[in-house]
Amino acid sequence: MSLATAWATVDDRAAGDFWCTLEDRRPGLLPHRDAPLFFGALGSLLVGGGDAASRAALLLVLGRAYRRYGLLPHAGTIGDTLLATVARHAHPLWTPSLALAGERAMCRATRAVRRAAGRVGDGPAWWPAQVIGHDRPSPGIAILTVRPWLRLPHQPGQAVPVCTPRLPRHWRWLSPANAPRRDGTVELHVRAVPAGTVSHSLVNGVRPGELLWLGPPSNAGLRLDPARTDDLLLVAGGTGLAPLRSLVEQVAAAPLGRRVTLVVGARTFVDLYDSVTLDKLQCAHDWLTIVPALSADPCAEPAEQGDAMTIALARHRPGQEVYVCGPPPMLATARQRLHAAGVPADRIHLPVTAC
Repeated sequence: MSLATAWATVDDRAAGDFWCTLEDRRPGLLPHRDAPLFFGALGSLLVGGGDAASRAALLLVLGRAYRRYGLLPHAGTIGDTLLATVARHAHPLWTPSLALAGERAMCRATRAVRRAAGRVGDGPAWWPAQVIGHDRPSPGIAILTVRPWLRLPHQPGQAVPVCTPRLPRHWRWLSPANAPRRDGTVELHVRAVPAGTVSHSLVNGVRPGELLWLGPPSNAGLRLDPARTDDLLLVAGGTGLAPLRSLVEQVAAAPLGRRVTLVVGARTFVDLYDSVTLDKLQCAHDWLTIVPALSADPCAEPAEQGDAMTIALARHRPGQEVYVCGPPPMLATARQRLHAAGVPADRIHLPVTAC
């Protein structure tokens, strides 16, 4: 049996056991309310798996948690407590060889968390946020509006780790679709992908009134340089629209003479899930041009037929800063296609985490 298999047998109620054992060994280290999140994240890091983006999200929230609660001097005790908890709840499947593998994996996880804690800076590890709106504008897509209990200090183009109590062991990156608002609400766009446990839960399960946890906002490679005022070409595919729409809202707050072209890719017209908001933005700002790119809609205008990058390259003008966000196949070729079209490397901005 592998560590991952053993971890899968551990009931989420084990978080309470973990906290009680840790409290006996080192009283006052970790607030009881945060035990499920902490236990789930550290255990998931222990067993590994998942993609690089998921691991980065886990390390960000754990690094912040270790700094927030002063846990680094007690990392050995915390690791031993987690392994002991898993062993009790996985018994009798927990063998000596598995225990040894667990100790080695915990050493690696602890080293990774220590490195992360040195990079992430201070502040909360997570913000509880209540879901106040859950809309389904298109099949498989949800727009969630959440209100953090404390204001989330995010900036347009950033990404935040998101976790639902329905799946407390899993964190996934999402980019807010809005610039900061006076009421502090955050809008998240989610597509239910075939292998996406969290995305399916957010789209099909979560309802208004439930809580989510939002991790610390992080640079995703899509923030505007405040020192530049160049025109923008924004190329969105699917829910990659979210961070780019937040950039449009940022420009709207201080236009500075910029002109913005936003190309929104979808298969057909009905797949343009955020069309109402986009229409309102375009009507309100004469410097904004929104162009649909419809890859499988025979009824589309000729100038709107094609994939988002093809339509965007036809709209590109020298001097524009180009921002691209969308599904992995789109991103895999975006830089090469932009280079081939003569766009300088320093004017190309792609996400460093999944959109």
